[in-house]
Amino acid sequence: MSNRNQYEPPQVWTWDAESGGTWASVNRPIAGATHEATLPRGKHPLQIYSIGTPNGQKVTIMAEELLAIGETGAEYDAHLIQIGEGDQFSSGFVDVNPNSKIPALFDTESGSRVFESGAILFYLAETFGHFLPKDMAARTEVLNWLFWLQGSAPYLGGGFGHFYAYAPEKFEYPINRFTMEVKRQLDVLDRELAEHRFLGGDEYSIADIATWPWYGNLVLGEAYGAGEFLQVESYKNLRRWAQEIFERPAVKRGRKVNRTWGELSEQLHERHDASDFDLKTQDKLAPETID
Repeated sequence: MSNRNQYEPPQVWTWDAESGGTWASVNRPIAGATHEATLPRGKHPLQIYSIGTPNGQKVTIMAEELLAIGETGAEYDAHLIQIGEGDQFSSGFVDVNPNSKIPALFDTESGSRVFESGAILFYLAETFGHFLPKDMAARTEVLNWLFWLQGSAPYLGGGFGHFYAYAPEKFEYPINRFTMEVKRQLDVLDRELAEHRFLGGDEYSIADIATWPWYGNLVLGEAYGAGEFLQVESYKNLRRWAQEIFERPAVKRGRKVNRTWGELSEQLHERHDASDFDLKTQDKLAPETID
């Protein structure tokens, strides 16, 4: 392994705002709002503030799944948060999520703010009584996998994805380190899915809804352009699961919401009504910023 350009940490770290990388302009070592802005509010009980990254997809897929089984109370407005422009640091967003990360949910009926994608899935499952088993043993197994995802995905996104796809320079050690861990995770999922149709058992649940946007997209070739590098074709059971979930109509809808890249037919910048999915592409794209 090459040691060229070896970094020697200083005795006391200081913030270098010009450190580079895809997200350098919005990364910072302090919390709190950078500017005053009021979040928009739609007409539905659930107000989602997000962008269509994997964490954002989890929540809009969940909402669409609930609507698909007739839970009309899960109607929602999905407002676009342009994280590359720092919308997540507005005073309005920080009020909903002091951690300044998408997605964030505000339930106008209960007055509850809910942040962290796993917490939002759990909140919606508890509120509407779906996609989380009532039986304690089955429920525990689903929650095992929900928390597995919440702990594992940062190694895929912030670890592998960052150093393989987004870092300003490629270095052997971090790419090798996180590739090894991601492939271990893929093997964990593949072995589990050899025994069960879904994560947590034979019923579709919030464990699948949480995991698919990260690992499903990855093995179907929709993340980081790393399919060949990671040899995703070898994870047969995981790919079977990923494809089955991809074919669900609610997943196809939910993954489009707040998405601002890729094919125009796969983008719905904001969603305020079910009919928004039926509009022509040029009519359904929202402005790039929020007021």
